[in-house]
Amino acid sequence: MSAAATQPQGGPEAARLRYDEGGLAGRRQLARDLSRLADASVTEALRLLRDEGAAASRRIGFTGPPGAGKSTLIGRLAKLRAARGATLAIVAIDPSSPKSSGALLGDRVRMDALLAGTDIYIRSLPSGRSADGLSDNLADVLAAIEAEGFAEILIETVGVGQVEAGARALVDTLVLAMGPQSGDQIQAMKAGVLETADIVVINKADLPGAERMAQDIRNVLERRSGEGRRVPPVLLTQASDAASIEALSRAIDEHEAWSAVHVDAAQAAEARRLWHVRSLLGRRVAELIDALPANVREASVAQIYRYVANLMREKDA
Repeated sequence: MSAAATQPQGGPEAARLRYDEGGLAGRRQLARDLSRLADASVTEALRLLRDEGAAASRRIGFTGPPGAGKSTLIGRLAKLRAARGATLAIVAIDPSSPKSSGALLGDRVRMDALLAGTDIYIRSLPSGRSADGLSDNLADVLAAIEAEGFAEILIETVGVGQVEAGARALVDTLVLAMGPQSGDQIQAMKAGVLETADIVVINKADLPGAERMAQDIRNVLERRSGEGRRVPPVLLTQASDAASIEALSRAIDEHEAWSAVHVDAAQAAEARRLWHVRSLLGRRVAELIDALPANVREASVAQIYRYVANLMREKDA
């Protein structure tokens, strides 16, 4: 890891200055650092672990079903927010090949084309083994990016469903983006996704059914108002409509202001740490199972469980 990524000095403003001074060389070093983290074993990740309590970047997560137009939406939003002078990074998590675990980096291609000529840093990560729509070492990667002094990090997750639990812990604002297809709506309600979203976006608003879907979602969310809970705004967006992108940007700023008053920062930091620990434990168990000798693989489930548990006590104590 570079010194800037592991031992930031002087706070976020000094880190931003170092980043600006580093220019292209700094970005190349960051790319190398992130590649190392993305491929790191659990032992390596723990050795490189930073205290996330000092993080200054605002994290904005995007989730939603495939085909909702998240990549283009994020690109347009990033371009708008970067124009305000903030330094931005985008982390796009792409689905991995089930056979090779290699990322299918289509989002990176689309975003590169949209953001050509800007100073926005883009990084694609494969989802790898992760079953929750997040990348295996995402928490480590986000910490390294924060150390480089970015004001905001926009994170695109894979799919919808299990991802929200992890994304909720890792981000400050979670945006649920859906297309105006009835299947998306039904899936969102069944998965309880609306319970975790801070902002709901019906993207591709020029397509039939968008207005009706937005109203249906609002009706569902309004039931929460009687419980004294915050009701997420439901927005209609279209990549080619600058006004709708500006409305989404304002909604993100408004949620940040609301969070500063209503969210317990210590509790949120605890949830982030515990999610990180669960992620590390899951990855470590997978590493140990992959390395099991043939004779152990033929044992019963209970015997294999005890064998792996003993390995963890012996190797990770």
